[in-house]
Amino acid sequence: MPSFTAKDVQALRQATGAGMMDCKRALVEADGDQESAKRWLREQGLAGAAKRSERDASQGAVALAVTGANAAIVELRCETDFVAKADGFVGLVDELAQLVAAKGEGAAAERADVVDDLKTTLKENISVGRVVRFELGSDSVVGSYLHVQAGRGVNAVLVEMRGGSEELAHDIAVHVAFARPTYLRRDDVPAAEVDEERATVEQISRNEGKPEAALPKIVEGRMNGWFKERCLLEQAYAKDEKRSIAEVIGGAEVLRFAQVVIGA
Repeated sequence: MPSFTAKDVQALRQATGAGMMDCKRALVEADGDQESAKRWLREQGLAGAAKRSERDASQGAVALAVTGANAAIVELRCETDFVAKADGFVGLVDELAQLVAAKGEGAAAERADVVDDLKTTLKENISVGRVVRFELGSDSVVGSYLHVQAGRGVNAVLVEMRGGSEELAHDIAVHVAFARPTYLRRDDVPAAEVDEERATVEQISRNEGKPEAALPKIVEGRMNGWFKERCLLEQAYAKDEKRSIAEVIGGAEVLRFAQVVIGA
C-alpha cells in the first residue's frame, strides 16, 4: 500500500506545479514525505511549473470536432507559437475536441493529467481555454470552419441552422470566421450595452454641432451601423456585400453560432 493519499498528490502538485504522475513517483521515492518529494522533483528538474502558471498564455491552438449529433470546439492555451505548433500540443487539442463532442464539456477534465505533463515537458503555462459544445436538434444541420495557420487551428467556428443545407451552414461559418460577429441578432445585445452606445453616439453627434432636431434620426442611423457590425444577421455577406446574411439564408434559420479565436 502506498504511504500517501490522493490529497497528498494534489497538495504536491499545487506546491510544485509538477505533473500528476511525477508527483506520485516523487512521493513513492520519498516514502510519502512532502518535503523530500519536493526536493526530489527539483533534483529531477520537474518542479517550477507553478511559477509558469502565472505567465501570460495568449498563444495556443483550437480544434473542432463534429460527431453525429454533437459538435465541439476546444481551445488549448500556451505562451508561444513554437509550443502551439508542436505535434504533441496539436494532437492533444484534437483529442480534447473529440472527447467533448462525444461526452460533454466536462470531458476535457479527463485529460487534466496529460495537460499537466505537457506543461512540465514543454516548460510553459498550458491550460484548457474555452470549450463549446452543440447538441444538435434532429432537424438542424451544422456548418464548421477551422482556419489553420502554421499547422495549428487558430480560428474555429460552428454554425447550427434549421431549414438550410450543410453547404449553406458552412458558407455562413466561413463568413463568421472573418467578420467576427458578437451576437446573432440585435435583440440579443444586452440593453445596458445598447443604452451606453446610444448615449455615446448622441454625445458625439452633439459635439459635432448637429442640429438638435436632427439628432434622433442621426443617432438612429449610427446605431443601425453599430448593430450591423456586431449582429450576424445584419452583416453584409463576405462573398456578396450587397446582401445581408438574413437575405442570404432566406427562409432558413440560424439557431446559434460559436467562434473561438486564439488571442482574442
